[in-house]
Amino acid sequence: MSGTNEQFSRLLGEAALALWPDLPRDVQERLFEAAAPADDVARNSLAVFLHERHPRTQHPRKPTMLA
Repeated sequence: MSGTNEQFSRLLGEAALALWPDLPRDVQERLFEAAAPADDVARNSLAVFLHERHPRTQHPRKPTMLA
């Protein structure tokens, strides 16, 4: 089998996205950190993308008032 790094990266990325909602949270966090370790703009964009695509990855809303 022959292929380029870009092809394999795309295949692995697509697989990670497909499996994302079934992955344990610690694995999700490790993949996220590996994908965008230092670029704040990329981190934010990736977080928004994942939260919109997979609602289970959304963090619960913080309460605005004490009951």
